[in-house]
Amino acid sequence: MSVTGHIVATYRGPGRVMRELLASGQREDRALAILMAGCVIVFVAQLPRLSREAYLSGQELNMILGASLLAWVIIAPLLFYLLAAASHVLARAVGGRGGWYGARLALFWALLASTPALLLHGLVSGFIGPGPARDAVGLIWLGLFLWFWLSGLRQAERQPV
Repeated sequence: MSVTGHIVATYRGPGRVMRELLASGQREDRALAILMAGCVIVFVAQLPRLSREAYLSGQELNMILGASLLAWVIIAPLLFYLLAAASHVLARAVGGRGGWYGARLALFWALLASTPALLLHGLVSGFIGPGPARDAVGLIWLGLFLWFWLSGLRQAERQPV
C-alpha cells in the first residue's frame, strides 16, 4: 500500500497499519525516511503562521524560516529518537516485549500520519490567527497524534523481538 493509503488507513485503525508496517521487516532507512518526511511536513505546516508573525512583528521572514528549518529538519529528528527510546524503556517497564525499532516506528509513523491535521492547524494559525479555532484544531491534532502513537506503540510492544 502507498504511504498516503497507509495514512488514510491509520485514521480507521492505527494498530492494523502498525502491524503491517512491522511485518514488512526492520528497515532503518524506512523509519528515517518516515521521520524526515514528517519533520519536513511539520516545517511546511508552519509556513503560514511564520509568515503572519513576520508580517505583524516586522521581522525578516527568511531569518524566521531558517531557524524553523534548522529546528525541524536537524534538531527535532534527534529529539524524536530520544523520545522513542524513552517510550520503549517505559513500555519495557510495564511489560512490553517489543524492540527499539518498533518503538521508533510507532512514534515516527504517528507524526507522519497526523500531519494532515497539522497542515490544517498551520492554515488556521496563518489565516485566522490565535483564538478558539486554532486551539481546537491543535487539540484535534494532539489527540490524533497521541492516539496513533499509543496504538502503534502498544502494537509494537506486543511483538517479541
